[in-house]
Amino acid sequence: MKEIARLFDIVTQYPESHPEQKVALAAKRNKVWMSYSPAEYLRLTNNISYGLIHLGIEKGDRVGIIASNRPEWNMIDMAIMQIGAICVPVYPTISENDYRHIVSHSGMKMVFVEGVEVMNKIAAIMPDVPDLQYVYTFINREKFPYLEQLMDMGEEHAAPAELQRRRAAVSPDDCSTIMYTSGTTGLPKGVMLSHRNIVSQLQNLRQTPAKWSKRAFSFLPLCHAYERMLVFLYQHLGMSVYYAENLGTLAENIKEVNPTMMSAVPRVMERFYDKIWNSSKNMKPLPKKIFRWAVRLAEEYRIQDSERTWWYNLRHKVADLLVYKKIRQGIGGHFDIIVSGAASLQPRLASFFSAIGMPVFEGYGSTETSPVICVSCRAPYGREAGTVGFPLPGVEIRITEAGEVVCRGHNVMMGYYKDSQQTAAVIDDDGWFHTGDLGRWTEHGQLVITGRMKNIFKTSFGKFVNPQAIEDAFGVSPFIENMVVVGENQKFAAALISPDFEFLKSWCKRHGEPYSTPEEAVKSPGILKRFSREIEKYNTNFGDTEKIKKFVLTADEWSQKTGILTPTLKVKRYVVRERYADVIQSLYQ
Repeated sequence: MKEIARLFDIVTQYPESHPEQKVALAAKRNKVWMSYSPAEYLRLTNNISYGLIHLGIEKGDRVGIIASNRPEWNMIDMAIMQIGAICVPVYPTISENDYRHIVSHSGMKMVFVEGVEVMNKIAAIMPDVPDLQYVYTFINREKFPYLEQLMDMGEEHAAPAELQRRRAAVSPDDCSTIMYTSGTTGLPKGVMLSHRNIVSQLQNLRQTPAKWSKRAFSFLPLCHAYERMLVFLYQHLGMSVYYAENLGTLAENIKEVNPTMMSAVPRVMERFYDKIWNSSKNMKPLPKKIFRWAVRLAEEYRIQDSERTWWYNLRHKVADLLVYKKIRQGIGGHFDIIVSGAASLQPRLASFFSAIGMPVFEGYGSTETSPVICVSCRAPYGREAGTVGFPLPGVEIRITEAGEVVCRGHNVMMGYYKDSQQTAAVIDDDGWFHTGDLGRWTEHGQLVITGRMKNIFKTSFGKFVNPQAIEDAFGVSPFIENMVVVGENQKFAAALISPDFEFLKSWCKRHGEPYSTPEEAVKSPGILKRFSREIEKYNTNFGDTEKIKKFVLTADEWSQKTGILTPTLKVKRYVVRERYADVIQSLYQ
């Protein structure tokens, strides 16, 4: 495999580096999988670059992409970077005000937009963002020029010598991208990452997938650093990348693609688990008993071979024959790795999926760290449920006296765009990036993330409460979709709970409890009584200061659309606190 120095070296070398590969990128259009070979990928990327050059896009210009995952996303990304411009990926699910801030703050000169809704939002802010000269849509929307026209323009004005000159002028230390944080707090900040930042990640991670792993499945947003880096890795390793149609078609698409590797976030893994568990509800008594015995056995799985007894291994073989094999066939795929990141995964789920033949590798980092700081690996104790593995080679980590995880190395960002003050606040004079996360080491040198410094609060009695630890413990409950623990400067901890209404509906049906709407359900005495028992159950894990003394169920949806969840399904605490201020206050009256 040839070494790469800049990210676009991946696509320029692809046809030669992986001549055996027939499919570089693929997506489903009109119920048919459409694919692009490495040669087609390079040709179309170059045509887009020629078009950008003809329009006058120069080195250092910022060019945006606002779209869901699709092969053209990668082509545009590579086309921008190989002419020395800077790619600015933006979520297609944010508000008009957020678009105004990002487009204006980045000084974006050009943007590619997908969908009518995003196009209209960009059209609406154009009077406020004078730097924006060009808007292109992905298909003909009859309002702006579109991608095919740009490709045709590039083909007509092909300038291979100029393109080669532009490529040669790009240094590994040049900024390749500005990625705006999805923002669980405040306005998004523009994280500047160099080619070297991300290439170093690929060089450190390319030994992680098995050599036989050649088919990747992608559904997390490419504008998130975590998924984008992984898709670069897939391409670097010559793995075909298949994009999901949408979140609603994941199960169908996985069966069609039969992938060997994919990434996920904990909430998606929890939903997979819930569907597997719930699939046994209508079984006859004996098959149900066997199925649930096997599931519980999988939750006790120890990833290290040496930590499993012969008796466990014997039962595991029986369970695999009777149950796990069928689960794998039902899900699809022949997985070498499922990477879980963006939030902590319950250890029982890491054990469960590893036990059934879907090995979970957990990673940890942030956009500011390109993004990986630690990740599971195949070394002894390199993968263990409840940990995020060892630091990447070349990345130093220490835990401060306050318990904060800080890191230093080739992965740390260039800085926040146009914000030296914020940069200095997170990167100290010795180059240590302060993550804001709390952590500890295991006896084997694995990192465990225990919470966020800014989320820890004091009660009025001066006792510290770590809400993330409580929420993670309660997150095991099938009744709870999301939960936020509150209680700063109050006498006790309380919780706002967004129920899993699908599970709640089925529970009501089984127990003869009336269910009409979410609004009625959260007021139902029978349902509230059942949630009280659930609170009591999980409270036993905590001391008196951390126990949830009061709670309220919310009927409205917690999602990206309602602005409460980030694109990686993390709860925006500040939004919850603002939106439910009166409800929170009522808990303490």
